[in-house]
Amino acid sequence: MPYEPPPYLAELTLAEIADLVAQRKLPPVEGWAPQQSGDSQMRIAADGTWYHEGEPIRREAMVRAFAGLLKRDEDGQHWLVTPFEKLTIAVEDAAFIAVDCARADDALAFRLNTDDLVIAGPEHPLRIAGDAESPAAYLQVRRGCEARLNRSTWAQLAEIALAEGAEDNGWQIASKGATFSLLS
Repeated sequence: MPYEPPPYLAELTLAEIADLVAQRKLPPVEGWAPQQSGDSQMRIAADGTWYHEGEPIRREAMVRAFAGLLKRDEDGQHWLVTPFEKLTIAVEDAAFIAVDCARADDALAFRLNTDDLVIAGPEHPLRIAGDAESPAAYLQVRRGCEARLNRSTWAQLAEIALAEGAEDNGWQIASKGATFSLLS
């Protein structure tokens, strides 16, 4: 069955976005307790490119499949988890890249480089890091993994915040009842 990417984010209502999020069936990684562990010989570069044995993974479907098996533990180590084994994966910055952002009703919705949709809120908070010279914004995705907002997505978020009067409220923005500071 061919892969159908979700429609353009800005054209969707919050209900449509929530429905697309609910349709995404992820493997039950949390319930698996593999006995074997090892190294996947994989790396996710800071730009979101996935590599195996030093070569980029060019099949987007493979990246989406691997991304569904990804988790990060309390020590910050990323793992690819199956029912039988868990394999380390090197992550240079964040496991995902947020490539689009839109305001939908009372929520901020983000599209990731894997075409996953994430709605910012209490379960998926925004975190600001870096400094004035090189700011960075991250979105909690799932299982401890984060997405770094790319430059254009960061600009979209700033435009939304400005349109909503962020200069007057201490550079804060709200989504699904949670308020996030856009300053580090």
